[in-house]
Amino acid sequence: MKVSACVIAYNHEKYIKDCLEGALAQKVNFDYEIIISEDLSTDNTREIVKEYQKKYPDKIKLFLNEKNLGLIGNWVKALERCQGEYIAICEGDDYWIDPNKLQKQVNFLDSHPDFALTSH
Repeated sequence: MKVSACVIAYNHEKYIKDCLEGALAQKVNFDYEIIISEDLSTDNTREIVKEYQKKYPDKIKLFLNEKNLGLIGNWVKALERCQGEYIAICEGDDYWIDPNKLQKQVNFLDSHPDFALTSH
């Protein structure tokens, strides 16, 4: 696995669809996964991410916390679940607008091994 798109979600009902659509729209020449760590939201976030995981079972790996871990705890769990050589972070209330984002970042990192991260 080249990239893990790492998404944490908590009460992001209004935003999570845009987040996942941006991750799913990526045009890449490598395998990538979308890791979602849902932190026992009190709104409909959990139901929305379940629907997406059902629709894209080969792309989305969904982890439903049985108790609320809080921001840091949820991040730690999400990052531990990532299998990719690279990790791309997108919080559940954010989204990617460039469908070439991951490809551009991987191209850069692969061709510049002295770099450890990119930002945009």
